[in-house]
Amino acid sequence: STVIGIDATVAMYIAAFIIIAYTFLGGFMAVCWTDFIQGCMMFLAIVLVPVVGMIAFGGCDAVMTRLATTAPNLLEMAPDTTTTGIIGIISALAWGVGYFGQPHILVRFMAIGDPTELKKSKHIAMTWVVISLAAAVLVGLVGKVVVPTPLTGADSEKVFPPFASGLILSAVLAAIMSTASSQLLVTASAISKDFYHTFIRKNASEKELIYVSRLTVLVVAACAIVLALNPNSYILTMVSYAWAGFGAAFGPTILLSLYWKRMTKNGALAGIIVGGLTVLIWKQFAWFGLYEIVPGFLFSLIAIYIVSKLDGEPSQEIQDEFEQAIHHTPKIIVLHNEEE
Repeated sequence: STVIGIDATVAMYIAAFIIIAYTFLGGFMAVCWTDFIQGCMMFLAIVLVPVVGMIAFGGCDAVMTRLATTAPNLLEMAPDTTTTGIIGIISALAWGVGYFGQPHILVRFMAIGDPTELKKSKHIAMTWVVISLAAAVLVGLVGKVVVPTPLTGADSEKVFPPFASGLILSAVLAAIMSTASSQLLVTASAISKDFYHTFIRKNASEKELIYVSRLTVLVVAACAIVLALNPNSYILTMVSYAWAGFGAAFGPTILLSLYWKRMTKNGALAGIIVGGLTVLIWKQFAWFGLYEIVPGFLFSLIAIYIVSKLDGEPSQEIQDEFEQAIHHTPKIIVLHNEEE
């Protein structure tokens, strides 16, 4: 809509069609490759935007001088030690723990072909996070100076200035498409494999599961379109809510399943339920102005610990498997056919 001037609703339908099409036809492999290309575009754009903005405004010194005049509080190095300031800092830092519960992120690590490559993947991921988030902060600072008219309402999230090139605007679309396709794929897999195949039809064929998966993609995409039809919706508000829900519900369970072999199935279920409910309840009342992922994550950890301690210990087989994974001991399985 921004690039070629067509109606925003029409543009949204076109984007939805493209995302659904390649998710439908290519599945996980298509989403992984498109995410890689889109990620490269996003990385370039998020670094390029503040640099180009500074150059267009007259350099880094000119931007800092204007910020010191118009928004001096943004450049203060002294931390805000008031109660509100401390809560704000804790809430901002708490975004980090949300990563552990994001299915569209975790599935990439789970799908790695060679576990020995995980160390390299960790370094790549952390480098991406540090550079891209630092650049995102600069986008906000530079945008506050470069964009002449203050943006209000939902437009406040459209900081990209007029000099943005087609590559930068394409990177915005890439961010939308990569996240949407990843969430569609994870949701479809969860519904078809974890719910339909496990509880409804245990003897369902692969073809039937594919049909269920594709139907799920259509239903979830339709719900997303309905939500996106509201032009005044705040993207960051919805993302932060979903981020807190995933992070608090699944994050503690994922972490403890990796580092605490005493956790039981009932403990994991208790953590998921308590974490999710805490986010839902805390969001409605917004107690102390604290980001809902903080209490959700903590209460989920507590629920997992208490219920697991009250529950019986996991079987010896599960504990042995845990030890094998922790110490990277390969489990060798020898298969014999009738001719060998």
